[in-house]
Amino acid sequence: MMLRYALKTVRARKAGFLGAFLALLCAAALISACGTLLDTGLRGTIRTERYAATPVVVSADQYVHRTTVKHKHGKTKVKRKAKPIAERAWLPAGLETRLARTPGVARVVPELTFLAQPLTPAGTGGRSAYGHAWESAALTPYRLVSGTAPKAATDLVVDRDLAARAHLRTGDALTVQSTQAPRAYRITGIAAPATNVRHQTALFFSAAEARRLAAHPGQVTAFGVLPARGTDPERLKHAVTRTLRGTTAQVSTGDARGTAEFLDAAAARVRLVSMGAAMGGTSLLVAVLVVVGTFALTVQQRHRELALLRAIAATPGQIRRVLGREALIIGVVAGTLGALLGLPLGAWLHARFLALGAVPATLQHTTGVVPPLAALAATLAGAWTAARIASRRITRIRPTEALAESRVEPARPAWGRIAAGLLLLAGGAVLVVLLTSLRTEPASTPVTFLAVVVLATSVALLGPLLVRAAALLLAGPLRLTGHGGRLATANLRGNAARMASVVTPLTLLIGMTCTVLFVQATLDDAARAQARAGVTADWVVAARGPGVPAAAARQLRAHHDTVTEVVRTTVRIGLDKYPAQGVTPEGLARTWDPEVTAGSLGRLTDRTVAVSELAADQHRLRPGSTLKLTLGDGTPATLTVAAVYARGLGFGDLTFAHDLVSHHVDDPLASSVLVRTARTHAQLATTLREFPGLDILSPTAADSLQAHRRQDNAEVNFLAMGLVLAFTAIAVVNTIAMSIADRVREFALLRLAGATRRQVLRMLRTEVLSVLTLATALGSGIALAVLTAFSVGMTGRAEPTVTPLLYVTVVATAGLLALMASALPGRVALRVPAVTAATAKD
Repeated sequence: MMLRYALKTVRARKAGFLGAFLALLCAAALISACGTLLDTGLRGTIRTERYAATPVVVSADQYVHRTTVKHKHGKTKVKRKAKPIAERAWLPAGLETRLARTPGVARVVPELTFLAQPLTPAGTGGRSAYGHAWESAALTPYRLVSGTAPKAATDLVVDRDLAARAHLRTGDALTVQSTQAPRAYRITGIAAPATNVRHQTALFFSAAEARRLAAHPGQVTAFGVLPARGTDPERLKHAVTRTLRGTTAQVSTGDARGTAEFLDAAAARVRLVSMGAAMGGTSLLVAVLVVVGTFALTVQQRHRELALLRAIAATPGQIRRVLGREALIIGVVAGTLGALLGLPLGAWLHARFLALGAVPATLQHTTGVVPPLAALAATLAGAWTAARIASRRITRIRPTEALAESRVEPARPAWGRIAAGLLLLAGGAVLVVLLTSLRTEPASTPVTFLAVVVLATSVALLGPLLVRAAALLLAGPLRLTGHGGRLATANLRGNAARMASVVTPLTLLIGMTCTVLFVQATLDDAARAQARAGVTADWVVAARGPGVPAAAARQLRAHHDTVTEVVRTTVRIGLDKYPAQGVTPEGLARTWDPEVTAGSLGRLTDRTVAVSELAADQHRLRPGSTLKLTLGDGTPATLTVAAVYARGLGFGDLTFAHDLVSHHVDDPLASSVLVRTARTHAQLATTLREFPGLDILSPTAADSLQAHRRQDNAEVNFLAMGLVLAFTAIAVVNTIAMSIADRVREFALLRLAGATRRQVLRMLRTEVLSVLTLATALGSGIALAVLTAFSVGMTGRAEPTVTPLLYVTVVATAGLLALMASALPGRVALRVPAVTAATAKD
């Protein structure tokens, strides 16, 4: 019976349920889209290219591991955790002999993979370029289509795609920037892969030259294991695994070979899981808040109908069941459509991340049934929960009180609602205080957005009281606007609950948008300020290509310039990840000042390390302390702390001697070279003329270039949260339109009392602007509190970066949305003849 009544109600009140339908539809689409990102991170395929003809690949372990053993109540619990390292790990070349003796192995092919960028005007078409020894061409395989294999140190074989793009032929000269100084090679051959290689450019060198450029004596990137005829690859895998027992080498077959080949794609999986989970969690919280508000408004508009049901003996349980079934009916339809719409939305989002470089093309987008099903389940749960929350008051009061409240709002919200609002306000305050103590971006970012949502939820619960308080404050100014202002004041006081339903999404939109826009700017500006203050060099040499070669630095030193090479990486202390750099110790004090607070940079050697105050505090370090860590390629190191410095945000949390870092990174070229000299720009350019692609910049220009690169990273964050903001904006329009569409009779009575259409519309605009003023104050206050706490935690100063023009644009956009959302429904409502609307049945 309850289901039949719910179906009839939905059919009869399609327009009334439209707002709830749109809110659930958008929520399902958003959750489904975020779910596809999470699914891609967990199950996305990384197809191999280089190892296509190699059934079994042996590679190094790309993770750092930690095992924790706990003894509690007579039981032993063992926890194992692993985190990826930032650079490629290498294998001992001596494993080749062990592998060759494995039963079923026909041949073992050692592989070397290293940076090798061809310096041609045509470039590589966006592909990454790697160098290899020609002996490993069999792993794909690459076969010569013209010319001969490389034998001499200056011989080179290029792939057919590069040859066609750069119009290269055998006998031509090609300059390659690898891990050493740029060198000219003679093209002896052009090779073509037997399979489709779309994501990389291959350059093949002689074996001796490849070993020199790889710069890892006695080590290899991987081994390709070719089976003997008739040997099953899976059986061979097990045999190889037994052979390698006692080592950290990893054995891969099938699609798992792609993970060993494309390390950036493997790292992108972790990033997508983190990003998808963060977006999905925030989306879910925002969706619940919006959907609850929408259903509350829907129930409020049906208050008289529900009160009559109570008056004719409908029990509170029956009312709850009716509303719950209505919500589930709408949720099934909206959730199904939204979940399906989320699939192309997720594909578009993945494509945008791909275009911004946040995700490599080698990680294929994956769409399964789990994300849409999870979105549908979340939508149904959200709709049912929202209906239960919205029906609490109508089912708890007596039928006579329900009839009384169907025309006049109660004087105040229920005490339970006020208590819940105050509790959430206190919870938001706790989160803001917590933010001031969080000093790492991964820890502070989720708390930042959670604080905004929690505080916005407290606004939703305390909304009627806040609206009445705003009405008192705005009463004087509104009287000056005439009759429309006085009517608007009366509506704000008498219909505070309805107005509060509009304040909530507007507050969330302004607060969340300001937080998204300015949290990254706050961090970037603080980092830039530290970097500007810390670079004391006269010039900065930067590269348009992979980096500045060490030979260029040697050329500058030959002219008695003070030169500091900077190479960047990421290391781990335990499982904690820290940005780090390697710098040339000689003359460092003349080019770089990280604001040392303890110890001395003069003690920086290949056996010592300087740490930021953040790292020092987290691991209780001081000069003379011993620090155990894992370098970028997984090599463990035990170093002595030489100094502690304050400008970790601008330069990274750990600083090593340059030579220590450069031997443990994929790209040993300097990201920048700091130069202290009395020579001019022209003289420096003459010294470096034999090194193509280098720019000599002033510290200010170098800072601007770095800021541009940070902006590219910020765009990824803006895109990630952009969908949440778009959903909130839709909720603003939806809620305002719903609140106005229910006021047809009110507008008709005003017109019968003598008000003109223009006066009614002016009253409506005044109400919207009043609500916008309140929402702007609340949203801005929430954002300011959260941003200030974030700034204190991350930078040590209560100085959030807020761009005035951007802030005004946010408020103006919110105001424009609100005015547009009110104007159209208002004009439609006024088209109904006043007498018809005033005498119409509910």
